[in-house]
Amino acid sequence: MSGHNKWTSIKHKKAAVDAKRGKIFTKIIREIVIASKEGGGVIENNARLKKAVDDARKANMPQDNIKKAIQRGTGELPGAVYEENTYEGYGPAGVALIVETTTDNKNRTASEIRKIFSKHAGSMGETGCVGWMFSKKGLITVDKSAGDEDTVMTVALDNGAEDFVNEDDCYEIYTTTADFNTVLEAIKAKNFPILESSVTFIPQTYVKLEGENAEHMLKLLDELEEHDDVKDVYSNFDISKEDMEKYS
Repeated sequence: MSGHNKWTSIKHKKAAVDAKRGKIFTKIIREIVIASKEGGGVIENNARLKKAVDDARKANMPQDNIKKAIQRGTGELPGAVYEENTYEGYGPAGVALIVETTTDNKNRTASEIRKIFSKHAGSMGETGCVGWMFSKKGLITVDKSAGDEDTVMTVALDNGAEDFVNEDDCYEIYTTTADFNTVLEAIKAKNFPILESSVTFIPQTYVKLEGENAEHMLKLLDELEEHDDVKDVYSNFDISKEDMEKYS
């Protein structure tokens, strides 16, 4: 399996900026509300909620905000009702895109996402039009300060990881969705510094972009990520480090 596309590294930097603006709080709160609604408000018994609360704590969200979001999800407190929707489409040069959203107004969100696609040389397609190009996997990204490759890889593989990739600035650990939490807890138990951990969509193949197409692609992704209703964006583009720095 090849390494995850370079959009991952952009997300690390962007998350820090979003946190300063408070934007990340909005998205995490919605995730907590939905996770609590689906699996209950007991963190220890709800893996999705546990992940959302961990993300909230990493973003320094006040405990009271976390508690109220859980209570909104379980119905103990009133609040907006969110639903999850996934949109698929194409970017420049036929790049595939999957956009996950949480919204209290599906029609509004669909219309706005469609406009963003069109604005940046893309088009929104039907459900399933690009989903087959991706595999759903767990991805844990570990900072290289964790130690040498053999040490981290051994812990990952011994606890059920499917694949291990040594990237320029991090280790990427891939798992099945079923084994994701087991591997994640094993990594945490070793106190390895985790940059990101999530169940994600991994492209089976990549589309190389350069010049104008690369610029359009990054602008499209950036505007999608900026939208309050967008939870996450997955794509199969490949852009050189030079173009990434030039157009980001």
